[in-house]
Amino acid sequence: MDYKEIFSNLQKKIYHPIYFLHGDEPYFIDLISDYIEKNVLTAGQKEFNQIVTYGKDVNVSQLMSLTRQLPIGAPYQVIVVKEAQDIRDIDKLESYFENPVSSTILVINYKHKKPDKRKKYYLKAKEKGVVFESKPVYDNKIPGWITNYLKEKGYNINIKSAHLLNEFLGNDLGKITNEVDKMLINIPDKKDITEEDVENNVGISKDYNIFELQDALGARNTEHVNKIIKYFSANTKDFPAVRVITLLYYYFQKVFLLHFMKSPSDNEVASKLGINPYFARKYKQAARNYPTKKLSAIIGLLREYDLKAKGVNNGSTSDGELMREMIFKIMY
Repeated sequence: MDYKEIFSNLQKKIYHPIYFLHGDEPYFIDLISDYIEKNVLTAGQKEFNQIVTYGKDVNVSQLMSLTRQLPIGAPYQVIVVKEAQDIRDIDKLESYFENPVSSTILVINYKHKKPDKRKKYYLKAKEKGVVFESKPVYDNKIPGWITNYLKEKGYNINIKSAHLLNEFLGNDLGKITNEVDKMLINIPDKKDITEEDVENNVGISKDYNIFELQDALGARNTEHVNKIIKYFSANTKDFPAVRVITLLYYYFQKVFLLHFMKSPSDNEVASKLGINPYFARKYKQAARNYPTKKLSAIIGLLREYDLKAKGVNNGSTSDGELMREMIFKIMY
């Protein structure tokens, strides 16, 4: 099952005796686990029938003893084990997973470590309950994920605003949803979210960000490039050189690849480069403004400055000075 199917069943009160939740993306694990913790039992039922514990604080023998208790005044008892990867003898859960108690809902949150999918306990959990692998959302898919998240809440967001959120907040889905939810509280009467909403409520400048810098570089707009890099240099806490250089590296790498595509459509450009079709036109403009020889030199330059930003062959040059120097060499 994917998390939407699991959620749909939970909302319909279709419960399973075992939920083994694991994977590299904690957001979806927490989403499912928190829903079970908050909604399966009423407030009055939770006092005697809900237990939340941690893997380092419980062993399998203790856990199995808890699972075999009968609920008091409720249809189920709920046991949530957080950080379950810390249970040393987790393999021994096989015997319980073989014959789980129908009146117990056992939620195993297994994070930051991969379970051995060949183990019998894992296979039994899959057979008798729900096993969910929470996979990370790739960086280039985050803006689309933000768009869908807001759509499910009844809001629309334009492409550029979704990319601004991604650029500023990174790929931490928990952080993204927290900031987006706070923004929605501040704009209760709006359904269409713009760059101004993002700027006013999340603290991202719609004029001074990595996408504006990329666009200005691609268009070879020297005046605008200089304004943005001056702003970055004065705000290196929000725009550290290493992050700016990394994002520019990916940008120019894609512009370079565009030279080897023969008269592509915007959709073909988007598909090949892993970008939204909305940005294809600007990438084509950048390819016209930067021949392959110059792009090769820029990519080499970015590698050099990435090392300098990390302290290699760099005495005491600040992030701001490094970025100004690097941008000058890119433009000229």
